[in-house]
Amino acid sequence: MSLVHVFRVAMLGAVLALGACAPQAAEGPSGQSGQSVGVNAPTEVLTIETHSGSVRFNVEIADDEAERNQGLMFRAPLPDDRGMLFHFQTPENATFWMHNTPSSLDLIFIGVDGRILNIADHATPYSDAPIAASGLTRGVLEIRAGRAEELGIRPGDRVRHRIFPS
Repeated sequence: MSLVHVFRVAMLGAVLALGACAPQAAEGPSGQSGQSVGVNAPTEVLTIETHSGSVRFNVEIADDEAERNQGLMFRAPLPDDRGMLFHFQTPENATFWMHNTPSSLDLIFIGVDGRILNIADHATPYSDAPIAASGLTRGVLEIRAGRAEELGIRPGDRVRHRIFPS
């Protein structure tokens, strides 16, 4: 789950402590924030150009604050070809955590130019430890833990998706 300000952490903690968050919170009523994330969410194709060839993922898009805060919390493990792309309209030094996320993930931090900045592999489920980008990010891709290494994805590789320049 994305965490960009300490205030957000405190607010989310308060909401969780009050029992307001439940597994079905990933999807909201039609037309409301949160609609594009969840097990039945639409996906878009994202391609990463690696040294050994291109790899494709079908990704859910988390492009507003509510969706980025929900992320993959309470979700079953991702299939090998799925992921979630966190889109920051205004680039930022993103920091993530794994609060209420039951599956280990690889977090791929993507710079403004569409190149991978750094990869946090095998992030610890349920951990509140911050996981930071090594620079200004436009997006962060979360995939099943170990997939980045299996597919040869490395810093410097180019990510192709509508949110990154060609």
